[in-house]
Amino acid sequence: MATKDLIISLPNPRLRDKSTRVNVIDVKVLQTIDDMRSATLDWEASRPHEVGVALAAIQIDQASRIIVIRNNFDDKEDRTFSVFINPEIVKLEGNIEEDFEGCLSVPDVYGKVPRYEKIRMRALNEKGQEVRVRAEGFLARVLQHEVDHTKGIMFVDHIENTPSAFYRLKKDGKLEKLDYEQVKKSDIFRD
Repeated sequence: MATKDLIISLPNPRLRDKSTRVNVIDVKVLQTIDDMRSATLDWEASRPHEVGVALAAIQIDQASRIIVIRNNFDDKEDRTFSVFINPEIVKLEGNIEEDFEGCLSVPDVYGKVPRYEKIRMRALNEKGQEVRVRAEGFLARVLQHEVDHTKGIMFVDHIENTPSAFYRLKKDGKLEKLDYEQVKKSDIFRD
């Protein structure tokens, strides 16, 4: 089985589970991190117009509070990631801005999601050292999206009742509006 096949998708109910705190960074945790990186890159390899930006452990059916974030969103050749264990957003700052988001666990659906433009986050790296991050723009959006995953929240939950917010990526790499009635029938919303 390719590691991209490890990624679970809605309506899988496990994606709505809250992840548990990592108390010890052991061999199992390090293997989960490796699987997350590989799954993201394998997923990306089959999608010419998309980049595997980030992944939360719950997306490979591991309910641990771990996220991996691509170090360079603009360069598919850079296959390195930063790891954040037990990530916690400690401050939301600035304006709330609406922009497009997708998710490896919500195939072929994009949405215009409101997020804070700046955040502060703390976590542990894979060596167990505390890290603090100040982020703005796209990185702040990505971190909010991934921390949401650790709480069982999907990006579609932020826009479920916004019919004009849903799109899909066409084969040419351009977004086109989705019919909201079709989106509602797709089982991506909470019951």
